[in-house]
Amino acid sequence: MTTTTKPLLTERATTRVTINDMAEALGMTKSTVSRALNGYTDISETTQLRVKQMAERLNYRPLSHAQAIKTGRTRSLGLILQLSDHDAHRPFLAEFLAGVSNGASAEGYTLTVASADDDAHMIASFQSLIADRKADGFILPRAMVQDKRVALLRDADVPFILFGRQDHDEGCCWYDICGENAMRDAVLHLASLGHERIGFINGGLIYHYASLRRVGFEAGMAAANLKIDPALVIEDVVTMEKGREAGMQLLEGPDRPTAIVCAVDRAALGVYQAAAVCDLEIGKSLSVIGYDGIQEGAHVDPPLSTFSVDAQKAGQRLAALLVRRIRGEPVENLRETAPANFLDRGSVGPNKTKFH
Repeated sequence: MTTTTKPLLTERATTRVTINDMAEALGMTKSTVSRALNGYTDISETTQLRVKQMAERLNYRPLSHAQAIKTGRTRSLGLILQLSDHDAHRPFLAEFLAGVSNGASAEGYTLTVASADDDAHMIASFQSLIADRKADGFILPRAMVQDKRVALLRDADVPFILFGRQDHDEGCCWYDICGENAMRDAVLHLASLGHERIGFINGGLIYHYASLRRVGFEAGMAAANLKIDPALVIEDVVTMEKGREAGMQLLEGPDRPTAIVCAVDRAALGVYQAAAVCDLEIGKSLSVIGYDGIQEGAHVDPPLSTFSVDAQKAGQRLAALLVRRIRGEPVENLRETAPANFLDRGSVGPNKTKFH
């Protein structure tokens, strides 16, 4: 007696695998397979894994337009870049986009990227993408204090995720780096080296991160039992030019700081320029710590000590969390933070004036 074995669907090189083929191979209903592929929470993780493994084995690829009609989803994540921002072409943008793209792809999504020249153009771009159903949800880089994007997407009932946080967090999920902890740790590190007069140059006040980093600086000073001199705190500095101006203001005063903590690296690099004018040697007569980990900081002399951010990982997590939100997971489960990584380089040294 001879037996025949039904060939695997992968052997049918010229036949496109359908969801009916998947259901037959798994011994499941077509509806269960469909819901598992789309990540519905009423389907167990074990079943979802089985279905996805079979889809990979059989090289199953859903027709995107058919899925959009059935589920109302385009399986695309939206991202709008505002070119008028102070550092729209920042060096880590490519890493961030690569991370978002990889994170979306891992969930079977694509990435739709648009750009805007100003706030009005940005809002119009969101409205157009929403009306044309070009994305199932949006990633919002750099959370703002008064964030028009959040208000728009809340009103439209469209899922979104912030790279940053919000005080009014209704409907908000996010992934963020704990910049406040970085500022606190920067102060404590400087205090351990004998610094007592520590200046602080904060970032852009329109961004939510600025208030957090100010709180972190204040917490570090309190933990080190150091008094904050209001004359040594300057706000709303996001460019190298403004960093130079702020640095000059701090360093030309009668009782200058021996160390300066900067909420963004570009401000710190501006302080380098001010120190040169004041004939101060970075890392010896003045210590400087930044935040961001931009490439320029590694190439100045001495290299800038800074808290670096893994932009690619951030992009991946934002995409993964947004897809979970699109699939119906509560926002309260989709709020993650991560630490920045301190790069202790040549711009920090002991407070030598304390020992003279």
